[in-house]
Amino acid sequence: MHYKRSLLATAALAIKFALGTPLCPAAEPPDPRPNVVIILGDDLGFSDIGSFGGEIKTPALDALAMDGVRFVQFYTQASSSPTRSMLLSGVDAHRNGLGNMDEWMAPNQVGKPGYEGYLNNRVATLPQLLRASGYHTYMAGKWHMGKAPDQIPAARGFERDFSLLDGGGSYWDMSNISAASPLSTYTEDGRYLKKLTRDFYATKTYTDKIIGYIEANRRDGKPFLAYVSHQAPHDPYHLPREWRNRHVAEYDKGWDAVRQARLKRQIELGIMPAGTELAERMWFLPDPCLLAPAARALTGKKMELYAGMVENMDFHIGRLVAYLKKTGQYDNTIFIVFGDNGAEGTDLFAMIAGTPGTRDYLFAATKWSQTHPNAWGDPGSYVGYGPMWAQASMTPFSQYKGYLAEGGIRNALIVSGPVVKRPKGSINRGVLHVADILPTLLEVAGVAYPKQINGHEAPPLLGKSWVKMLAGEEELPRSDRDYLAWELFGNRAVRQGDWKLRWQYKPYGKGEWELFNLADDVAERRDLAAAQPEKVKSLLALWDDYVRANNVILPSRVLFEGMEKKLPDRYPVESGYPPLIYKRQFVPPADMMADPKP
Repeated sequence: MHYKRSLLATAALAIKFALGTPLCPAAEPPDPRPNVVIILGDDLGFSDIGSFGGEIKTPALDALAMDGVRFVQFYTQASSSPTRSMLLSGVDAHRNGLGNMDEWMAPNQVGKPGYEGYLNNRVATLPQLLRASGYHTYMAGKWHMGKAPDQIPAARGFERDFSLLDGGGSYWDMSNISAASPLSTYTEDGRYLKKLTRDFYATKTYTDKIIGYIEANRRDGKPFLAYVSHQAPHDPYHLPREWRNRHVAEYDKGWDAVRQARLKRQIELGIMPAGTELAERMWFLPDPCLLAPAARALTGKKMELYAGMVENMDFHIGRLVAYLKKTGQYDNTIFIVFGDNGAEGTDLFAMIAGTPGTRDYLFAATKWSQTHPNAWGDPGSYVGYGPMWAQASMTPFSQYKGYLAEGGIRNALIVSGPVVKRPKGSINRGVLHVADILPTLLEVAGVAYPKQINGHEAPPLLGKSWVKMLAGEEELPRSDRDYLAWELFGNRAVRQGDWKLRWQYKPYGKGEWELFNLADDVAERRDLAAAQPEKVKSLLALWDDYVRANNVILPSRVLFEGMEKKLPDRYPVESGYPPLIYKRQFVPPADMMADPKP
């Protein structure tokens, strides 16, 4: 859909000249192209939002969903910076500089094109292209794609920004989580900040900034791109006290009960079809029913905090929506809302802190010392909710962030605004990818993708435009012949149609290719590789094509090293097994009870 400037102003000038009316400088007519708001939740789970089955209260996000369309087969990468790089470039991460996360770059990848560890200059960014066409471009939140002056948001097309350059950190101040990098780095309008204001709280401040940027130029008639890249709900779970106790004891029932309830709602809402199975509970996680009450309460409190993080983020998203409605901008604004990867199930803090006697362990013990549950959420506390709740956040899928099971890469997506002509509140099952967003918005704005970038041939776009699909002119942007592929940390996958081929390191995978039919096994419970060798062969050919086309370099070192020995042996998880620990006390019939004889 193209939005073109009106010719009325030109016609008015011609009439004035013909009538002999003195000419005065004419005001530039407003640009009718829509505004764009991209809202990213960091580690937000597929089923956390109410309109996707969650019990967490998200009225602002649910309202956007009911005013637009929900997409249930939308894919990202399995981790933060690779996803963000494809969002802003439309180019595969192995080409745009984030072929691996900078924090986990393997020795054989260092220095190779596509593995710079930041968004490289061989790609053009969405804000660069829209800004050149007349858009204002604003950003607030997490960047995670480079820190040098030529890598920060201001250098990559954002006119105004307030940005956290790191992958995470405190929500209250500049505290970071490793001894080597004890302070997080922030920029504002292209300048590195010496400090943060005393009233800083990440989610609120990012929202304040983005509203301020929009308001400052509201009357100049130009459309805007606002990239609201929330840090929430990434750990540590920091939030104001009034947001910490909204779900007291609600999660003491445990993760299995939450997953079951969420799947039931998903089926009722139409998010998942009837008959959908839950993924197997991770084999190393306990049945919460077997935990002591204190342990259940403590693990439940972590999920209470997480739910508060999501609800607080939703509240501030609601503030932005309310501002746009009050100022008459909402109806001409496209909203695109999603999470950057699966929910976080890895204990990042423990991974970085390491073992007693090390530099990072001492740093963690002194700088992040608020460990009492009553202090959780305060500055100096560090809480994550662990793999049990991450799997609940990704209901009904298997696994979570960092892995290429559906729980690592499939995300809830909401799109609303003037380009959406499909029924309000509807659900679409088309296979979509984060790299589709750039070509979609370029088409909406009437902007051509460049043939050359910085004197080099522009890399091909990975994604496909959604414009016709959003307009209701087609149901799916991809055919069954198209495919998507992933590689991260040495794990790999390819999907074509309903078939998915996946290879993962042990113990999360088998160390060999597994085949799943997602049409009837979205939980990836049944490996069909042995039964479908020809399908494996055809998908392997697509994987090889992807590797060649995108300069995929499998890493020589991975973060999964030693994991198989650290975790319990993997066995199937079956409800009620072994019966020994589930058998209740036997109670004989009352009329057969007797006292012992003398």
